[in-house]
Amino acid sequence: VQLQASGGGLVQAGGSLRLSCAASGRTFSDYAMAWFRQAPGKEREFVSAINWSGRSKYYGDSMKGRITISRDNAKNTLYLQMHSLKPGDTAVYYCAVDSKVRQMVVPRTSAEYEYWGQGTLVTVSS
Repeated sequence: VQLQASGGGLVQAGGSLRLSCAASGRTFSDYAMAWFRQAPGKEREFVSAINWSGRSKYYGDSMKGRITISRDNAKNTLYLQMHSLKPGDTAVYYCAVDSKVRQMVVPRTSAEYEYWGQGTLVTVSS
C-alpha cells in the first residue's frame, strides 16, 4: 500500500497550489481520506477530510475558506486545492487513509488514520 503525495512547492503569499495524493496497492474508495500538515517544531495538524463517497467534507479552522478537498475514486486519488496561501501555511502536507471502512463519522485526528503518504513540502514566501 502506497500513498504518493505531490504538488507542493514554493509559492508567493496569495498564490495557489493543488496537492494530489495517488493511492496504490489497494482500493480506497470505501475509506475516508484526509490531509494533515506539520510545520517545523509544531505538532501535526488536521487540515481537511472527506468521506468515502466524497459527499461529506470537513475543514480545519486554520485553512477553512481557502481550501477545497475532493477525491476521484475511479483514479484512487485525493486532492487539496489551496488558495490565498500565507507564510503560516508553510509545512509538510501529508495525505492519509482511514483505518475503518465507510465510517459514519469521518475522523479528524491523526491516530485514526492507518496509511500515510510521505508528505509534500509547501513553502509560502512573503
